[in-house]
Amino acid sequence: MQTHVVPVGFDYDRVIAPLVRDQLGVDRVILLEGAVGSEANVQYSRNLTGKLETDFQNLLGATTERVTVEDVYDYDAAFEQAYDLINAELDDGAEVWVNVSAMPRPVSFAFATAAHSITLERQADRDRIHTYYTAPEKYLETELAEELRDSSDLLAELRDYLDDRAAGVAAVDDGGSRDDTRHDSQGENARHASNHRDIDDLRERLDAHLEDARDLLAEFDERGTTIGAMEIDGSHIVELPVASFSNVKPFEEVILFELGEHGEFESVSELAQALADELGEEYTDSFRSKVIYNVDRLGPGGKGYIEQESHGKSYRTRLSRIGELWVRAHTNGERESYDL
Repeated sequence: MQTHVVPVGFDYDRVIAPLVRDQLGVDRVILLEGAVGSEANVQYSRNLTGKLETDFQNLLGATTERVTVEDVYDYDAAFEQAYDLINAELDDGAEVWVNVSAMPRPVSFAFATAAHSITLERQADRDRIHTYYTAPEKYLETELAEELRDSSDLLAELRDYLDDRAAGVAAVDDGGSRDDTRHDSQGENARHASNHRDIDDLRERLDAHLEDARDLLAEFDERGTTIGAMEIDGSHIVELPVASFSNVKPFEEVILFELGEHGEFESVSELAQALADELGEEYTDSFRSKVIYNVDRLGPGGKGYIEQESHGKSYRTRLSRIGELWVRAHTNGERESYDL
């Protein structure tokens, strides 16, 4: 079974066209839709997801499932979601294809990195895990900008025309006021007054649209397709760690889960004491040495799941960012018991 995981952003062609054109087999599609952003953006994405859902079924005969990504800027949560989702599909016997062409980068990177990490953990299944990207044939932003530029020129010409028209109406009004014997003064004045109001109202609307269009074009010419840098969780940078997981032995897992549960320890000895208490083992030099050895294997010179900071004669010990991701991805209900 071929399962395609498709994060949906604002693209249609890039997430379905390559499958149709290359005639790839698609049995099941998981459409990921974001729930964070402006109301207009969220609604647009949902509408696009609905269209993709229909077309994947009609064009490729695939079953579809819509899955919500609660926060498209929360890399860690997206990584955990991707890790669970891909593993579940593999466990069901599927070959998994992850499309990283659309949706905000944190989600796309999270799913790509999770897929890569799983290939390292599940060596026997690595040929059933794929990530892929599709480049667009063209981008619409520049074409939209040029169309808006042409529309602005047209609005300016129409405004000038209305100015000339208003001047002509004013001239007729002046002529009528000097020679009331040639016109029905009351009727003509009312009609010309109405014309003035219509032209003035239309010109006011044109001026407003023209100003907005020129301001938008000026921002586009100066800044490109985006503006500013959004603050997320107190920072303007979302770090995207390289989470290349490797096989972790049972006792190493115990250490990682202990750090994940309790956070930082002032020393490895303190960590060893906590582990001995939890496992019901006697705290001996041998047990302490075992903990030190495994912490070293998990540290910066090894798998990179633990980081340490010199503190006098001891080392503060805590999970690295990758270690936090590992614990988050591997925590499923109660922690397992191990025969150590």
